[in-house]
Amino acid sequence: MIQLIVSVLLYFVIFFGIAFILNMLLRKTWLMAILYPFIILYVISNNSFGSYFSNTGEAFAQVGSTIQSLNTVDVIVLGSGFAGAIVSGIVIKMLRKTGYQMF
Repeated sequence: MIQLIVSVLLYFVIFFGIAFILNMLLRKTWLMAILYPFIILYVISNNSFGSYFSNTGEAFAQVGSTIQSLNTVDVIVLGSGFAGAIVSGIVIKMLRKTGYQMF
C-alpha cells in the first residue's frame, strides 16, 4: 500500500514537472496531455516503433491485450501521471491568465 501511495505521488509530480517545462518552453498548453497516452502505450508494449508501421494489425492487437492485462494498481499509477499532465495544463492556463509570462 505504501508503494502505491509513493508511486502515485511520484508519477503525478514527475509528469506535472515534465509537462510544465514543455508548456513553458514550447508554449503548447495541452501538448503533454495529448502525447501522454501515446508515450505510455509505447512504454507498456513490447513492440518496436517500426512494428506499428510494418506489422500494424498484430502490433495494435498486442497493445490491446497488454492494456487488458494491466492490474488495477498499474492503471491507478498511470492515471496519476496523466492527471499530473492535465493539472500542469490547468496551472499554465491560470498563470498565463494572471499575466505571468514564461520566456
